[in-house]
Amino acid sequence: MREDFLLLNPGPVPLSADVREAMSEPMVSHRSAAFEAVYERAQDGLEYVFERSTPSEASTSVGGEALILNGTATMGMEAAVANLVDEDDELVAVVNGKFGRRFKRIAERHCEVTPVEFDWGDPVDLDAVDAAVSDDTEVVTVVHNETSTGLLNPVREIGEIAAAADARFVVDGVTSIGGDEFRIDDWNVDIAVTDGQKALAAPPGVSALYVADGVDESQGLSSASEGRSPSGNRKPSASGDNQNTSCSDDVDAHIDGGNAPFYEDLDWHSRKAGQHQTPFTSAVPLFRGLAVAVEEIEAEGMSGRIARHRRQSTAFREAMWAMGLESFPELNEATAYSNTLTAIDLPEGARGDDSEAFFDAVSERGVSISGGQAHLGGEVFRVSNMGNLTSDQLLRGIRTIGEAFEQVGVDIDTEAGVKKARNELDA
Repeated sequence: MREDFLLLNPGPVPLSADVREAMSEPMVSHRSAAFEAVYERAQDGLEYVFERSTPSEASTSVGGEALILNGTATMGMEAAVANLVDEDDELVAVVNGKFGRRFKRIAERHCEVTPVEFDWGDPVDLDAVDAAVSDDTEVVTVVHNETSTGLLNPVREIGEIAAAADARFVVDGVTSIGGDEFRIDDWNVDIAVTDGQKALAAPPGVSALYVADGVDESQGLSSASEGRSPSGNRKPSASGDNQNTSCSDDVDAHIDGGNAPFYEDLDWHSRKAGQHQTPFTSAVPLFRGLAVAVEEIEAEGMSGRIARHRRQSTAFREAMWAMGLESFPELNEATAYSNTLTAIDLPEGARGDDSEAFFDAVSERGVSISGGQAHLGGEVFRVSNMGNLTSDQLLRGIRTIGEAFEQVGVDIDTEAGVKKARNELDA
């Protein structure tokens, strides 16, 4: 592999030197004090990210708990659903892309599903969601940042609909949490899911979810974890019970690990998290990498990190438009373009069967980007700005895309794109 290889796929993303170094340390037992220290660092950092992902870094949740999973975010999605539903419960799944569809498919294995579906890349119609959610709805699921289309879905508004029906609200924040604004309590989120390999800039194979109401020993989860202060230090509430201002005060009472797959029992995960462990053998190098990655996020600060991701995504979109290309997703008043990845329509001459030559031309220049998924293959390309990318790396990616289009005969203005991006990044 080239020394200057640049990974711009929407996951996995590049890892820092410190993350890579941490993963190469000598192996220790997953039941050792050394590992418990790693777990605690990772959990503290994750709770900072989950709770303070706002432009001001103001706390958006009180007393919740981050649980780290030995698996990618698909495991987290299933764990969130399976621990909340019985087979006769109704779940409303909002679908406008591949990962919304994945939530629906997961849920179909565990309960009755009412899908609210839109074409991939089309915005969510909130009236349709409102019509589907009723007093009989137990859970509502949605993807915040739809990775397959580059569309930022209206989580706040859907959360209000779920809360009005007293339904639990589960959100896939896989490509937003750690790179963009995310508000647990303000958006009525009960469980949020994220993945190491995306905006957290950690290695693939480890993910996390956040149970908004934290842990209440009188209900579903363990007594080992009381509330946490915003700094991450464990603290009991004044009454000894978990006091939380989340809009879904009883989410813990709805969690039943006995209904979930054995490996995804959240009651069990929470009990072990209180000991800074996982129920089963932990992927020690991945946890080490995750701990360093979230510490790097806290060092940068979520305020600066959100601003940087927004500036970079704007620069990339503006560059593509200046070249003469068009964004793939459609917007309405409730949706926006993603701030962590961009999906662009492939132009004539690099579309369908002709797209392979374009992607080959990008690869020849030592850069990796992604095409469309499923039926969007050959229709779009997707580029990530997640993680810790520099302005120079983003500009290199923009120039590479322009030169690759020129190589395959597409009439495009590469220099206009690079100039536009540089102006946005320097603003």
